[in-house]
Amino acid sequence: MTDGVEVKTSNHHRYLVKSLVHASRVLEAFQSAGDVLRLRDVVTRTGYHKGMCFRLLYTLHHCGFLDKVGENHYRLASEVRRRLYRIGYAAQGQDTSFDRDVRDGLVRAAEREHIELIVVDNRYQPKIALRNADYLIKEQVDLVIEFQTDELIAPAIATKYLEANIPFIAIDIPHPGATYFGANNYQAGLMAGHHLGRWAKKHWNGEPDEILLVELHRAGSLPQARIRGVQSGIGEVLRVPERCRNVSVDGDGQFQTTLERVRKHLRESKARRTLVGAVNDSSALGALRAYEEAGRAAECVIVGQNAEPEARAQLRSANTRMIASVAFFPEKYGDGLLKLALDILSRKATPPAVFTTHQIITPENVDHFYPNDSLLAAPA
Repeated sequence: MTDGVEVKTSNHHRYLVKSLVHASRVLEAFQSAGDVLRLRDVVTRTGYHKGMCFRLLYTLHHCGFLDKVGENHYRLASEVRRRLYRIGYAAQGQDTSFDRDVRDGLVRAAEREHIELIVVDNRYQPKIALRNADYLIKEQVDLVIEFQTDELIAPAIATKYLEANIPFIAIDIPHPGATYFGANNYQAGLMAGHHLGRWAKKHWNGEPDEILLVELHRAGSLPQARIRGVQSGIGEVLRVPERCRNVSVDGDGQFQTTLERVRKHLRESKARRTLVGAVNDSSALGALRAYEEAGRAAECVIVGQNAEPEARAQLRSANTRMIASVAFFPEKYGDGLLKLALDILSRKATPPAVFTTHQIITPENVDHFYPNDSLLAAPA
C-alpha cells in the first residue's frame, strides 16, 4: 500500500509511472464537468494524504488541467475537459420520430457534458437487444440507458448488467433493477380517455356503440396501464351504455400491424359510433387508415399517444377523425436522462422512477405547443 492506495507490482504494471497514476486519480475525483472541489474533497475521494493531494492539485493547475476557483477550490479546466464517463445507449430503433427525438436529444446532451456516448440500435428485436447488452458490457461502459420494448426479455437484459455491476436506466419499459425513466402511463391514458369521453358527450349524446382499444401486448404491464387509463377516463366522463362493446386488438405498436388487424375487425363490426384509444400514434394512424379505406372514417374518433410529427400533421388536417394525441415531449428526454445518469454515477440519491410530463394535443392547440413544425420536412 502507498498513500492509502494499492499499487499493483506485477510484470504487467512495472512500466507504470506512479505519479501519473496518482494524477489521473485526482482528475477522476471530479465526477462531473461542473464539479468544484476543495482540497479536503479530493483527499476524501482519492484516499491520498493531504500533502500529496496539495502537490498534485498545484501541479495540475500549473499544467493547465485544473482551474482555480477562489483561493481553495478547483474544477476541471474548460479547455481540457475530457470525456468523464462512457455511457451506452441501446436505442429502440429509428423507425419513428419518437425514437429519433430521444436519440438526438441524448446525443446533444452528451456532447454538452463531455460524455462519451456509445450508441447501438436494438431495431425493435429482442435477440438484437440481448446482443447489444453483451457488446456494451464488453465496451466497459459506466452506465447503460436501455430503450427496448419487449418485457419478456427485460429480466435477461437486466441480469447481464447487474452481473457486470453496471447501473442502468430503462426508458418507458420497466427492467428489474433499473431506474425507470418515461411516461406516467396511467395518467397519459386517463387524459386520452377524458378527451374521448367529452367528445362523445358533446357530439354523440354520450352514447358510443363501441370502444376499440389498440394495445401493445409484448411491452407488458406498464404500457398496458395506458389502456386501462383510457377505459377509466371514458367511464369517468360519461355513463357508458350497456350495449356498448369493448373490443381490444394488438397492433404491436406499429402502423402496418394495426392497419391489418383493424381492417379485420371492421369486417365484423357493425358499430356506427366507435371511440378508439391507441397505445401510440403509429397505432392510432394505422387504425385511422383502416377506417378510411373502409369508407367508415365518420364512424370513429381516435386519440393517440406521443404527439409525433405524423400525428401532429394529421391533427392539422381538415375534418380529421384523430381528435387528439397525448404529448410526451421526447425531444426533452435527453437532458433528463443525462442528468439522471450523472446523478447515479455520482452516487447521489435518485428516485426509483422519473416520470415525464404530458399534455393533450388537439387541433386547436397543436400550433401553440409545436409552432416550428412548418420548419420540419413533411412527414411520410
